[in-house]
Amino acid sequence: MKTRIVTGIFIGIVILAMVGLGGWWFSGFVSLMATVAMIELLKMKKIKALSLRGIFGLLSMWLLLVPSSWFDQVIPVEYSKIEMFIFLILVLLMLTVLTKNKFTFDEVGFIVLSSVYVGFGFHYLIISREVSDIGLLLVLFVIVLIWTTDSGAYFVGKALGKTKLWPEISPNKTIEGSLGGIVLAIIVGSIFYTINPFLSSYITALMIILVTAIFGQIGDLVESALKRHYAVKDSGNVLPGHGGILDRFDSLIFVMPILHLLQLI
Repeated sequence: MKTRIVTGIFIGIVILAMVGLGGWWFSGFVSLMATVAMIELLKMKKIKALSLRGIFGLLSMWLLLVPSSWFDQVIPVEYSKIEMFIFLILVLLMLTVLTKNKFTFDEVGFIVLSSVYVGFGFHYLIISREVSDIGLLLVLFVIVLIWTTDSGAYFVGKALGKTKLWPEISPNKTIEGSLGGIVLAIIVGSIFYTINPFLSSYITALMIILVTAIFGQIGDLVESALKRHYAVKDSGNVLPGHGGILDRFDSLIFVMPILHLLQLI
């Protein structure tokens, strides 16, 4: 428990420091976290990062990760990121034939879906920090909401939890804990917005609070389902007491695309 607390405080300070610095510091940090998270996913599937499969997986993820402005500066061709990504998928499918199915269709599907999951998740985190004038507060707001939801769900679940939320995926989570996390997120998020009214209205803030608290927990369950499917306890071991990078960022990278798709950011 001591190791978990110390690691949690350390990674919390690092994340907040990078968010505060913004710019290339934050983008570089997020890109590094995304790379490690993708390697962790590949490892679950027993794909080595430096193998042909692994390299294609990392390339696919990086293609979706980088903002379009970066892509346009680095790649001097008249193709969008999505067009390049589709082309890469076709190359992966072609490799299933060239390798005589040693590189299977199942592995292609895993690489593509993992690239979307990790790449777009961290991509929208970078984009959110770059939102003019409010990027810093916006990212801090969502991070605080996720941490608050996790804490509320844990402590309320411990104290009052009786009804299992989804025992087949995460046996320790309860409905009471989940609701407790949402309620605490509303309270803390409302206080945050009262002190820093950086959005157009409280209604917008409340929508972000609810989406983050609800879908953040779903994002955590998605990663739990992945780990259960591939029979691993943690996504990695780079964070003593906390597992891997994906274990710490699963809620955040699930929530960020949803907030953008709902045009709340």
